[in-house]
Amino acid sequence: MATSTDVQQAIATSATPAEEFRELPEARQRQLFFQLPETIQRAVVDDMSREALGRFVRRLDPDEATDVLGLADEETRTAVLRRLDEDRRERIEFLLEFSPESAAGLMHLDYVTVARDAGFDDVAERVRRFEERTGRFPIVFVVEDGELLGELPGQTLAMTDRESAHLTDYLHETPTVRYDRPDTDVLEVFRANPESKVAVLDEDEHILGVIHADDILRVIEEEAGETLYEFTGVAEEESVLDGPLVKVQRRYKWLILNLGTAFLAAAVVGLFEATIAAFTLLAVYMPIVAGMGGNAGTQSMAVTVRGIALEQVSIATGGRVILNEVLAGAANGMITGVLVAIIATVFNQSPLLGLVIGVSMVLNLVIAGFFGALIPLILDRMEIDPATSATIFITTATDVLGFFVFLGLASLVI
Repeated sequence: MATSTDVQQAIATSATPAEEFRELPEARQRQLFFQLPETIQRAVVDDMSREALGRFVRRLDPDEATDVLGLADEETRTAVLRRLDEDRRERIEFLLEFSPESAAGLMHLDYVTVARDAGFDDVAERVRRFEERTGRFPIVFVVEDGELLGELPGQTLAMTDRESAHLTDYLHETPTVRYDRPDTDVLEVFRANPESKVAVLDEDEHILGVIHADDILRVIEEEAGETLYEFTGVAEEESVLDGPLVKVQRRYKWLILNLGTAFLAAAVVGLFEATIAAFTLLAVYMPIVAGMGGNAGTQSMAVTVRGIALEQVSIATGGRVILNEVLAGAANGMITGVLVAIIATVFNQSPLLGLVIGVSMVLNLVIAGFFGALIPLILDRMEIDPATSATIFITTATDVLGFFVFLGLASLVI
C-alpha cells in the first residue's frame, strides 16, 4: 500500500486530483483529505463532480462536512446541500454561517441541554433520542433559563441513584468562549483548562455548540506553521506540495525587498574598498560580524514579539526591555568577541585585527539587541504585525551598522 506521503504527492501533482482521490478506499479518503494542505483540498473539491462530492460529504460528521463544503463554490455547495437529508442539511447550513477561524467554526453540535430541575430519567431519554438520530453520544449540558450551569458527565447516568439524586450534585464546571472569538482565543482557553471541553456561547450566553480538545489540534499546528512562515517571509497558505510557479508567485516580492537591503549593505562595504584592498583579511571576518549580529537580533526580536503577543510589553513600557536586550547583547558580545579576537590574533598573527573584530563584535551585538527589541515595538505601535515585518529591518540594521563599525574601526586602527 502506498504511504500517505506518496498519495498526497500523487494527488497534488495530478491534473485530475479528484480521480486520484477517488481511487482510495472510502475509509482512507476521510483520513487523508484532512491531512492535505488547504490548496490541495480545494483542488480536489473543485475537480469533483457534485454527485461524488455529495457521496463524500454524507460520510462525514457535520463539522467535517462544513469544512469540505466551505471549499466549494456557492452553486456547488447549494446543489450538494439540497441532496442531503433535512437534519444533516440544517446542521451544516448552521455551521456554514460562521467563520472557520472562529470559535463557532470549530464547534460540534453533539450536545443536548437539560434544565437543572430535570430528572435523570428525562436526561436518559434526551440522550437516547439524540443517539437514535445521530448515532453519537452527546455532551449533556445543564442550563437554567438558557444559561449554562455545567456539564453532566455521561457516566453519571449509569452510576447514580436516579430517584434521589439531583443533577446539580454532579455538575462539572465548563469553560466557555463566545462564538465570534478567534480560534487562537479558544486555544488559550484550552491551555488554561487542558482536560475540559469548551462550550461556545452566543450573545445571550446561550449554548451554540461544544469544542473538544481534538478540535484544537489543527489550530495548534496552524499556529506553529504560521509562526515559522512569518519569520521566513513565506505566505501562510503556501504548501510544500505547491508547484514551482505558485512558489515563485508567493515569494518573489519578499526576495526583491531583501535584495534591496543587501545592496544597501554592499554600498556600506563599498565605502571602505581601499581599506579592504589594503588588508584583505578583513573580508574573511566580515561574514562573522554580519552573521552574529543577525542571529542576536533575531533572538531579541523573538523574545520581544512573544512579549507583545502576551501583552507583557508595548512601546510605552518598552524602555526596560530595550535596555535589558542591549546589556545582554553587550555581555554576549564580550564573550564571543574575546573568542574571535583570540582566534584572529593566533591564526593571523595580528593583535590589531583581533582587537578590531573583538570590539566590533561587542558593538554589533549591542546594535542587534537595541534594534531587535525596538523595531517590533515600533511596528506594533503602527499596527503592523512585527512577526511578519521586523526581521528584514533588523537584519538590515545589523548588516549595515555592523559593517560600518567593523570596517570603520579597521580603517582607523589598521
